[in-house]
Amino acid sequence: MNIEELSQKILNGDRRALARAITLVESGRSDHREQASALLADLATHRRQALRIGLSGTPGVGKSTFIESFGMFLIAQGLRVAVLAVDPSSARSGGSILGDKTRMERLTRERAAFIRPSPSQSHLGGVARRSREGVALCEAAGFDVVLIETVGVGQSETVVAEMSDLFLLLLAPAGGDELQGVKRGIMEMADLILVNKADGALKPVATRTCADYAGALRLLRKRPQDPEGYPKAMMVSAIEEQGLSDAWDEMQTLTSWRRENGHWDQRRADQAQYWFDQEVRQALLAKLDTSAVRGRMAELAANVAAGEQSPSAAAQVMLAELGAS
Repeated sequence: MNIEELSQKILNGDRRALARAITLVESGRSDHREQASALLADLATHRRQALRIGLSGTPGVGKSTFIESFGMFLIAQGLRVAVLAVDPSSARSGGSILGDKTRMERLTRERAAFIRPSPSQSHLGGVARRSREGVALCEAAGFDVVLIETVGVGQSETVVAEMSDLFLLLLAPAGGDELQGVKRGIMEMADLILVNKADGALKPVATRTCADYAGALRLLRKRPQDPEGYPKAMMVSAIEEQGLSDAWDEMQTLTSWRRENGHWDQRRADQAQYWFDQEVRQALLAKLDTSAVRGRMAELAANVAAGEQSPSAAAQVMLAELGAS
């Protein structure tokens, strides 16, 4: 299938063609990268946009359950939903379980839904290297909402905010220690904090936790891209499908305000510049990934390990040989 044919199938909403295109953009082969660039350039001319929602949360908080319940809710509203779920890759083998589709059985069966799990492949930020391009492909395929699920809360999880219009932080009911454990950076990036599992015996705990997070958000500096009262904390129960409508209303309110006040377009422009910078950096690093460079790096690393050179001195030698000192 040539690029023009693949592009047309994606624009027609062909899910099989979309899956094939995502495989293409995730490939590291140079010929595939050229084809992927041509495909993305062609699709970009159609200027289709979806609401991009990034979602992060601590392990075990119920991200997959929330995404399935929220996705089913959006489909009931007549919307088409794409889910790009990133599974952690093994640092030892590089493998990944890719189990998100097995945890979203109802959503998987919906024709208005598309779920694509991808391995993180040790890429920092909780997202896969080509998640941004996967989002663009889903937009071109006519999906109304694209949910981007990250690996889990960490210091570099804020990268997902650089490819989404809204960033949701999903947390479980807990005490003050949990609040202390959440990184300030990710709190500052979140547009909505959703306290999940607000049901049964945990509902009173969730109420207190939500109040704690609401108080913490009030202490943060107000952001220019937010109207009064945002960011805010809310309670939801993914398993009982409670609070989803209220959360969606808040997302729409915030999105509409940003569109009307010019923040939507500015955010997308800033993100495009960010990813341009990242692409250049990654391309430069790739040019250094040669057998000669790896061999010399191994020699200098051995000297450092043996105590013959300090790490900084060895680094200066390597940079000088690369002409970058």
